[in-house]
Amino acid sequence: MQKQRLTPTVMALAAAGMLTACGTETGSGSGSVGSQPNLTGVHWSVESVTVNGKKQQAPGDAYVKIGDKGKAEGNYGCNGFTADVSMDGDSVDFANALSTKAGCDKLDFENALKGAIGKGELKAAVDGDKLTLTTDKGDRVALTSKPDAPLTGTKWNVNAVGDRKAVAPLPKEVDGKAHLTFGKDGMVRGKLGCNSVTAKAEVKDGQITFGAPRTTRMMCQGAEGETEKKLLKLFDGKVSYRLSHNGLSLTAEDGTVVSANADLKQEKQEKQK
Repeated sequence: MQKQRLTPTVMALAAAGMLTACGTETGSGSGSVGSQPNLTGVHWSVESVTVNGKKQQAPGDAYVKIGDKGKAEGNYGCNGFTADVSMDGDSVDFANALSTKAGCDKLDFENALKGAIGKGELKAAVDGDKLTLTTDKGDRVALTSKPDAPLTGTKWNVNAVGDRKAVAPLPKEVDGKAHLTFGKDGMVRGKLGCNSVTAKAEVKDGQITFGAPRTTRMMCQGAEGETEKKLLKLFDGKVSYRLSHNGLSLTAEDGTVVSANADLKQEKQEKQK
């Protein structure tokens, strides 16, 4: 079977709240896309990495998602990445990876995962919702498939705001104070970092049409006030949205980008009811 090299492209890391500064890495692979096993279109959460017999548990943000057009995206545990990907039978190869360069306290797991999936072909074995990627040296990456959090009914905690080029994490003073919840009644409710907000929110064809916002009247200063001004740009217009597992990206018509994460504590409480 003749193999074909795929050209690299930079995906929208900014929209996913991951882009701070980019660097490049190289991998070795290219190839024609096979049909087995079925890996594409699935959010594979990394559970652990075993290198040289040493097993490391993954942080909650580590994942890999393979698209159907020879591209992959994911997170090493701190930094996000995109890559070319090719499949031939049960072999998978990631190449030409581009990653962010965020400041991370500990890089042991990140380096282990990066090394495991970035150095040649991997053998892929799927068993139900489990995926194991194995290198030719016997190192292993264990992953589990998980569905996207639903847009409606999920409490989305805002974690970053910016534009199509880059987003920045919320200031510490606002961290945990901004969130949105889309209701089945066609309304969105939440907080903007200072004031509470309510508005109509019609979801259709990958877009959300926000109505004019109704807010409380607290005086907001400093970081809270600046964050609120940015989040208000979402309202009274159309916004495109993108779900990625427990992440939500909102892009307003003026280019404002808002990144949010699903409130997993709330999700767990809902399941226990």
